[in-house]
Amino acid sequence: MSVIEHQYAFINDIQMHYVKAGHGDRLVVLLHGFPEFWYSWRHQIPVLSEHFTVVAPDLRGYNETDKPSWGYELDVLTNDVVSLIDELGHTKAIVVGHDWGGMVAWALAIAYPHRVERLINMNIPHPALFTAAMGQNWQQMRRSWYILFFQLPFLPEAFIRANNYEAIERVFRGMAIDKSRFTDEDIQQFKNAMAQPGALTAAINYYRAITQQGSRGMFSGTGMRVSMPTLLIWGEEDKALGKELTYGTDRFVNDLQMRYIPNCSHWVQQEQPELVNQYTLDFLADLT
Repeated sequence: MSVIEHQYAFINDIQMHYVKAGHGDRLVVLLHGFPEFWYSWRHQIPVLSEHFTVVAPDLRGYNETDKPSWGYELDVLTNDVVSLIDELGHTKAIVVGHDWGGMVAWALAIAYPHRVERLINMNIPHPALFTAAMGQNWQQMRRSWYILFFQLPFLPEAFIRANNYEAIERVFRGMAIDKSRFTDEDIQQFKNAMAQPGALTAAINYYRAITQQGSRGMFSGTGMRVSMPTLLIWGEEDKALGKELTYGTDRFVNDLQMRYIPNCSHWVQQEQPELVNQYTLDFLADLT
């Protein structure tokens, strides 16, 4: 088993913390979501690092990565990943994303297709389908109430901090079908990461920036198309994002595989890591 190393890189005007494992010729970049950090990929890193060089960063504002007051727009977040790939001495990577990390991964694949060899996303719909749902799908609009709540100043931060970050435990165990997948130690790790000075506001600023500024033209002329082979893994019991958001993905993705996992929540790679690892390795088998 590869040793996990903690490293730092100065990229795109911030210092980014990441963990690294493996020594394969190909680079795999794992992008976490909200309210998480690199640790969300703890079950995938050992398996993937047997075949690839694996890097899991703390995204801008999270855990040990810098938390500037600026730069939470989608185009900046995407350029963070491009800069990290460059810093690691690669021109392209296999990009794996979940939740907000998956939104960045979609954006990277659409806007910088030459940078993405393969795309794997988990429980995050194609951005065009999510945008459409937010204007037409009342059920999804109700599920996404928190996005509007996060537009308020100060109050969201106070809500999440209350009672020793009780909301962090509630969002993981409350949504999970198999709650045993989140140990007390796991929950404390996520609480500690979000309690880093400035981390909570930074994480919420992702939602503020995308609501207030959108994609800032980064998809202009792309047709929102994804050209590289793509795998979409989806836990079917996601309380935040409905399964119906996956329907029609093939309109935007030329080469698409989909794997639905029943009895599994939004936290798919943590709740069903064995299946996620199997589907991921199957999808990448010709590259190992």
